[in-house]
Amino acid sequence: MRKIRTLMAVMAVLCLCAFGAFALAESVEEAAPVAANMFQQTAWSLLPPVIAIALALITKEVYSSLFIGILTGGLLYSNFNFEGTLTHVFCDGIGSVLADSYNVGILVFLVILGALVALMNKAGGSAAFGRWASRYIKSRTGAQLATVVLGVLIFIDDYFNCLTVGSVMRPVADKHKISRAKLAYVIDATAAPICIIAPISSWAAAVSSYVEEGNGLALFLSAIPFNFYAILTIVMMIALAVLKLDYGPMAKHERNAEANGDIFSGLNEYASAANEEANPKGKVLDLILPIVVLIVSCVIGMIYSGGFFEGAGFIDAFSNCDASVGLMLGSAVTLIIVIVYYLIRRVISFKEIMNCIPEGFKSMVPAILILAFAWSLKAMTDSLGAKEFVANLVETSAGGFHAFLPAIVFVIGCFLAFSTGTSWGTFGILIPITLSVFPLTDPLGVVCVSACMAGAVCGDHCSPISDTTIMASAGAQCNHVAHVSTQLPYAITVAAVSFVSYIIAGFIPNALIVLPIAIVLMLAVMFGAKKFYGDRG
Repeated sequence: MRKIRTLMAVMAVLCLCAFGAFALAESVEEAAPVAANMFQQTAWSLLPPVIAIALALITKEVYSSLFIGILTGGLLYSNFNFEGTLTHVFCDGIGSVLADSYNVGILVFLVILGALVALMNKAGGSAAFGRWASRYIKSRTGAQLATVVLGVLIFIDDYFNCLTVGSVMRPVADKHKISRAKLAYVIDATAAPICIIAPISSWAAAVSSYVEEGNGLALFLSAIPFNFYAILTIVMMIALAVLKLDYGPMAKHERNAEANGDIFSGLNEYASAANEEANPKGKVLDLILPIVVLIVSCVIGMIYSGGFFEGAGFIDAFSNCDASVGLMLGSAVTLIIVIVYYLIRRVISFKEIMNCIPEGFKSMVPAILILAFAWSLKAMTDSLGAKEFVANLVETSAGGFHAFLPAIVFVIGCFLAFSTGTSWGTFGILIPITLSVFPLTDPLGVVCVSACMAGAVCGDHCSPISDTTIMASAGAQCNHVAHVSTQLPYAITVAAVSFVSYIIAGFIPNALIVLPIAIVLMLAVMFGAKKFYGDRG
């Protein structure tokens, strides 16, 4: 009740401020013509995501927090005009992002993937894999490492990674009493951080598209050894599993899971999905085959959207692909193949298959709702000129900090991606600016480009409004706020070591020297944390 009263008080204050601002704006409008928007391309443009993130962390309620952030953006954009606010929020914001073909493709992919997961569970594939894995995975450490390995292998796309790894590894993690918060962290940490260092991925295609003269893929490859955040995140996950180390809020979730069997720590939003009876007819192939078909189909769909079958080379097709179209087409083809396969196997009836489609849709509704609000919030910050504000800030301060520029770019990338919830947008802002300061032949320019990518992934990893973070929660079937709050200390730890590594790289832009130093620093921090926190429980 205290939380409800607090939330109601916050909303009441915001409503009073809004109505007061409306009245003031209308009185000013009667006295003089409407002036230019004074919030455009200023620090005020970052206020909507800051409010949304703060409210989400305070109230533990995502939907209303995101909507209040969207409403704040509409108020600032319209100069607190009532009609302008409604129009901007619902027409230019929510309506616009839901009409965008790329976003619709992602939503269709989510719905189909939810249906595929429901089909695999109904057919008993997930349970069969859990039984098979239990014969080979004997410990919590082994289960975590197996999740890491699977996440590394599925490097095509972060959306696909989150939901696929979650559906496969949930039974294994549950058997070994690994909390859903820890599973969500491992899924999230093997999504964007893996895709950003994989040459054949939708992320590589996005980064390459921001570089002119066809040098995007070459620059991406040369920047991989300097992507300290991505590489050190993998090192940290392995260290956490091997050292049996947890700290911060994650330690509480792990203690509840290991000692009490409460893998949700009381925050179970997926109770109905967790209590389904396993199909005794299911086999491991009923899980493996759909996943393999999905991977192959999505890869073919991506290169198809990039013009591979029209004469373009494989690398060029991947560089020019539309991930939304590729994933949508690949998942649709997979759904048809899987339905035919299950009918031939006679593990489930046609009626049960049709029932799984709306069930899968319903399981994705929380992720879809948060995604729609997150995209709308990004539209608000874009309309206020947040990107231009940060870009001007970087350009005006770049000249005097030559050697420290990689570390500065990393921090700015973290902040921008955290505030907006998008790493791809951060690439588009910072990479062209970096390349305007340093030519492609300058080693420090490569370090700075890598810092752009690492900072964007770090901010995306930490942000509660990031689509990857949202889908990691959905893939693990974990409470979203619990996932964000438990993984934040881990992400900040890696970010701190990465920041120091970029300072060193600014003076010594040699990956053969700096990368081993960064890994040693990360391991030293892990062993220090192990000594300080001790064993769990």
